[in-house]
Amino acid sequence: QVQLLESGGGLVQAGGSLRLSCAASGSIFRLNTITWYRQAPGKQRELVAMIIIGGTPTYADSVKGRFTIWSDNANNTVYLQMNKLEPEDTAVYYCNADYLTTPYHRVRDDWGQGTRVTVSS
Repeated sequence: QVQLLESGGGLVQAGGSLRLSCAASGSIFRLNTITWYRQAPGKQRELVAMIIIGGTPTYADSVKGRFTIWSDNANNTVYLQMNKLEPEDTAVYYCNADYLTTPYHRVRDDWGQGTRVTVSS
């Protein structure tokens, strides 16, 4: 069984920074992709950033130049550094993982429980 644990959320003033982490633990043979999503109150969940392990990250236009995603492959952990935070970044942030538990079993859509980010103006 695999667990995805997000951490690092909190309350920060506009212009500040937070670093989120998504740690995958358990029976992981290979982590393929981690995607960070967020859902603000009353809004649909939206993609924030994605990284294919060993590949190039992609970002939503709204966070380009402010957020950085990278992976610590040895520890199956992906980080999201969020700088110059804006009140519009307030949301619950979720990580979504695509991974192999064995060379023959792929899990394409696993979600963590979310971590709340609140940016005050």
